[in-house]
Amino acid sequence: MINLILKLPGWLLIFFSGNKQVSLEHRKLHPPFQFILSQIEKLKIDYTVMHPSEVRASYEAQNETKKLPSDIQTKDHHVEVSNGKILVREYSSRNVPENSPALVYFHGGGWVIGSVETHNFVCANLCERMGIKIFSADYRLAPEHKHPTQLNDSIAAFDWVHDNADKLSVNNKNISVGGDSAGGNLAASLCLSKKEKRQTMPKAQLLIYPVTDLQFETQSIQKDCAEGFMLTKSLMEWFAKHYLESQESITDPLVSPLLNESFNDLPSAVVITAGFDPLRDEGNKYAEKLKDANVLTIHKEYESFIHGFVSYGQVPKVSEAMDEIADSFSSLI
Repeated sequence: MINLILKLPGWLLIFFSGNKQVSLEHRKLHPPFQFILSQIEKLKIDYTVMHPSEVRASYEAQNETKKLPSDIQTKDHHVEVSNGKILVREYSSRNVPENSPALVYFHGGGWVIGSVETHNFVCANLCERMGIKIFSADYRLAPEHKHPTQLNDSIAAFDWVHDNADKLSVNNKNISVGGDSAGGNLAASLCLSKKEKRQTMPKAQLLIYPVTDLQFETQSIQKDCAEGFMLTKSLMEWFAKHYLESQESITDPLVSPLLNESFNDLPSAVVITAGFDPLRDEGNKYAEKLKDANVLTIHKEYESFIHGFVSYGQVPKVSEAMDEIADSFSSLI
């Protein structure tokens, strides 16, 4: 039923939202998202007063595994990390060639929530659209595991794909990293870490509305989108509190990649931002930093969308956006 409602004319969805069309400067909120936000507002749920396990359960329920495209096959691997193992799910299809490029993907969720399961549909769709293998890493979550566990697990997943490229039938010279939100942060930080240690670098990086600065000082998080657009300033602060051992960690470039001194010689990048997202400005700034350092960067702000839009495949125009993102990234690998 909800899928049919979201296909109604924009003016009708705005009417059902009970408000005028929301705008920020030249940006106008996509009517289906305005309707969705109006329904969420009625629930009056404050995740910041909940235990992380409760928020995880809610997020998992909201992102129950949808039916994957018919030609997508998955295979689960268990990868050794420090003091344990993590799940890495491989996505492939008949359209994926031997010795394929690969993308190691890190899910969003503020380092506290989310999993391979919540991003199953996103990764399957990226695999289908790009015709390459995707490896989704189920890194360990905070607060049970603080920074840098998430980054270390992400690096371990990338290294495992690289070291086992022959067995996985992927090209070890064409393995990229990517992720959304906190996962975008991990992908960016992984590239910085590899550069600093002079280790094998990813071919490219796909950063979808990434967290790049945990100081949270930009206009989009302090004013424009501080509340009312699903992800809020207070929720980002809640995530950061659970993720980090101390406030001082915020200025570590491997926590806040935007604060890194040099962006030279980093992998080519696709940076995606959303107009009605508290993380919009820091993502836009990160794209500019990469461009200023002469890193080949494709940046697009989806001005009418909200944070998390890649998980809303049922919303009109999101599928077209995913096609554009996949095409842009495919041009770099």
